[in-house]
This record gives sequence, structure tokens and C-alpha cells, in this order.
Amino acid sequence: MNGPAEGGRAGKAARHDLHFLPLGGSGEIGMNLNLYEYGGKWLMVDLGVTFADDGVPGVEVLMGDPQFIVERRDQLVGLVLTHAHEDHLGAVQYLWPELRCPIWATPFTAAFLRRKLQETDFADQVEINVVPLGGRFKVGPFDLEMVTLTHSIPEPNALAIRTPAGTVFHTGDWKIDPDPLVGDVTDDARIRAIGEGGVLAMVGDSTNALKPGTSGSEADVRRTLTELFAKYDGRIAVTCFASNVARLETIATAAKAVGRDTALIGRSLWRIKDAAQEVGYLRGLPDFVDERDAGFLPRDRTVLICTGSQGEQRAALSRIAADQHPHIGLEKGDVVIFSSRMIPGNERNVLRLQNALAHLGVELVTDETHPHVHVSGHPCRDELSQMYQWVRPRIAIPVHGEALHMQAHAELARSCQVPFALVPENGTLIRLSEEGPEIVDRVPTGRLAVDGDRLLPIGGSVLRNRVKLMWNGAVIATVVVDRKGRLAAPPKISAPGLLDPETDMDFAAGIVEAIEDGVGRAGRGADDVKLEEAVRRAIRACIRERRDGKPVVDVHLVRV
Repeated sequence: MNGPAEGGRAGKAARHDLHFLPLGGSGEIGMNLNLYEYGGKWLMVDLGVTFADDGVPGVEVLMGDPQFIVERRDQLVGLVLTHAHEDHLGAVQYLWPELRCPIWATPFTAAFLRRKLQETDFADQVEINVVPLGGRFKVGPFDLEMVTLTHSIPEPNALAIRTPAGTVFHTGDWKIDPDPLVGDVTDDARIRAIGEGGVLAMVGDSTNALKPGTSGSEADVRRTLTELFAKYDGRIAVTCFASNVARLETIATAAKAVGRDTALIGRSLWRIKDAAQEVGYLRGLPDFVDERDAGFLPRDRTVLICTGSQGEQRAALSRIAADQHPHIGLEKGDVVIFSSRMIPGNERNVLRLQNALAHLGVELVTDETHPHVHVSGHPCRDELSQMYQWVRPRIAIPVHGEALHMQAHAELARSCQVPFALVPENGTLIRLSEEGPEIVDRVPTGRLAVDGDRLLPIGGSVLRNRVKLMWNGAVIATVVVDRKGRLAAPPKISAPGLLDPETDMDFAAGIVEAIEDGVGRAGRGADDVKLEEAVRRAIRACIRERRDGKPVVDVHLVRV
């Protein structure tokens, strides 16, 4: 092999060039899947998921398609996880059997991942290497160092990725929080030292690149929630990202200050809590109350921490809002505090949830109505500028953001005197060198959807037809013919989502007539394929004439 990918200019690349290849997370929020190549070996950084929207019915979780690296699995030396957020490790439980590579992570991330893998049948096959905070280790030709940052989860790390071709500073998710409350502060001394040693490229978080100033501190949230909790007499529910361990501690501490017990409502919250306590976080707090017991506590003595801040239909808060939770209910006089940001793409789901809560008479508190009920875990422009002053890379590669975020990030990097900035797309293979970044190839990319116990490609026939069914309905026709291709019985049709059997009888009769005409046009002696296609065309023509729709048409042909 002469280069990292066959075909195109990449096939002519020098063996010891350094390449970066995003397969997820560039041009979108979530699904982070990044690859580095040096000396014919590949290193994967993060393997995450994102939430699906209404455009993919029946699907809640999406991830990047790893087929490019699956085809080169013998060259994949390992996966390094920067932190334990779902958009950075949530795809491991689905995709690891295709990759079968060792994994490196810090203690909290490793503990959380092990709990997720317990839901699989391959947990005991996964090699998880625990790296201490600030640890340095080698994976294939890559000399790696974990660098402590702050974020909205314990143990977020940047990676210093050293190769003979240069050092890349891969930031992961981060912010600069002087008082994170849980975990260590950003190790700016180490970052400056790495910058002084020379950094070829910084690959970094773009989420808040459009926002001026700084992201704020978790200490601000703790003060705000403590003040808010003291105002209410009813039941208080707070929804936040389950993985935000500092927020769990903040809520529990604020509840204790006003004489309330804290209950965890949602399985993922308990999983995070157990992983955090296993490695030393969330110590010294009162025990959390189980949801079965929380329903019996006095309403003025309870704070509920609920999953579902993004309006996920199966999460605890959506079930409570729909009055479908077996143990917890909300009513007029109660309050729900959204201690989270609305992820782009989730607006419809969140607003649907908030409207359902409003119908119950519940008061809503968000970061729009009350500043500092949430602070972002991602750097705003002043923090990005500070990081560029510390790292001083030759190249800036914005990732983790939509196109507007990444372009704003690139412009900011240039204003910070970074000589080169390149905005990638998923699938762009980028050579990193002192002369600047160069796109040398584009590789196929895609998305996979979790559908029950299987993974389906977005754009594949199953999901395409599901979307067509959602928008246009279906026609299922049963046609019985004799050996000569003549109708042996009247055609039968079913048209879910298209016809009302009580009001569309004439339309249904028209479709039956079209089927009869289609069989006649196919002619005697037509084979099954020709007959089915003739009937399908006739049905579609009839529907176009009357409704201008394009339903899924399925023909069952029976010969007698």
C-alpha cells in the first residue's frame, strides 16, 4: 500500500505523510468519528452517536458509517476516547464487532463504557486500557498524551498526537471553567508547554464559535439553582444531560440546601451515577432516591432529575409529560427546569415536550427565562482565542459543528494568526504538513441508524420506504391469475395511510379497475415479473391521476 486510500491522489501519497480523515462530526453536531493515518497505520479518535429527527421515523440513534476503516481493520491500531459523552463513545456498543480494536480511555470514561457494554454479548472481548489523567502512551506509531480540560462531564481530554511528521492537538470537547466543581481545572500549563514544543495542527471544537465571550462556570449554575429551588412549594423536576456529573452534584447540593431529597428518574442517570462513584466522584452526597419511592415523597420535599432534555420520546420526562410514567406525575404548581441547551436539530422535539408540560399547568424554566440555569460545555470565542494563544498551531482544522460554526471557527483562527485553516467535510482526507493542509482524496461516507437489534443505512431501501409510507401511504394489491395470465378472481387491495374505506370507495374501485386493465395490457402468457410490473404501473398511474401521490406499491401475484 502506497498511501492511506486506494485511488485518487491519495494513492500517490508518501508513506510517511500524516493524514486526518473525519467520518462523522464535521458539518454536524454529534456522531464524532475521526481518523489519523501515519506510516500505513490508522488511529481512531472517538466513535459517537447523535439523535435522529422526525425525518427518520422509528429511529432514535444515528452514527457515522465506519465502512472505510472496517475495510482496513488490519491497519487500525486502536480507538482513543476523549470523554464519555454519547456523541463521542455511544457507537462503540454497536460498531466494535466490526472494528475489534483495543480502546484507551481515562478511568471515568472506561467505567461508563464498561456499563454500556454490559448490554452486549461481546463485553468480555473488548480490551479497554485505562489511562491515568495526564497519561502518556503509545498506540502503533502514535505517541499520545491525554491533556486535562474542563467540559460538562468528568475527565474530558485533549489529545496530543505526536508523530515524526508533526504533532496534532486534538481538543475533543472543552471549555475553560475556572470553577468546574467536579474534576480538575484545565491544565493550561501543559497546553502551553505542548504549544512551545511546536504543534502542526489543532483539530478542535466549533460548537460555540459564533457566540462571543465565555461559556460560564458550573459554579454559576449551582448558585442559580439553589436560589430557584427556594422559591417553589411544589414538585421540582430538573432535566439535564445524564452525563453531566457536575450538574447532578449541583442539583443534589442545591436540593439539600433547601431541605429536599433528590431522585434520579431514568436508567441512564443511574448508570452515570454508578460509574462516577466507582472512580471517586459524587462522594459525600445524600443517597439518591429511586423513582419507585420518589412518587410517595411530599411534593415540597422532592427534586426529580429526569432524562429527556432533548425531547426524546422514550425518556423519562416525555413519559411524565404524557402521563405515561408508572411512578411519577406532574401537575399545576410544579416546575420543570431545563438545565441544558437545545441541540440544533432537536428544536421540534423539545418544543413538543415543553408544550405538553405547559398543558399540564407546569411552570417551565429555561436558560432563556433564567440565565445560568445552564452553562454550555463548549468554548465561546474568547475561550477559542485563548486556546490558540496557548497552542499556536500552524494549521487549524475546525470540527464538531455545523457548517456555520466551523466557518466561523476558521475565520477566528486566522484572526489569531494561524497561518492555515481548512474546513473539512466528512470523508475529506487531509494531508497535514508544514506547507499547509491539502485535501488529497474524498472517501465514501454515510450514516447508520439503530433499528431494534440491527443497523440500517440511511438511504437504504428499508428507511426510504418507511419515509414514503409516512408521507404517502401504501397500496398492497393481491392479484390472482390463472396459468394463462387471466384474472381468476377480483383483485383485492389494502391502502393504509392512503384510502379511507368509508369515504374513498370510488377511489378504491378505480384502483381495482386499473389493476384489471394492467393485467389485460400485460397480455396472455406474460410471466410473473411482467404481470407484477404492469399492475404496479397501473396502480401508480391511477393514483397520480387522482391524488398526485407516490405511495409504496406492493403487488402479491398468485397463480392458480
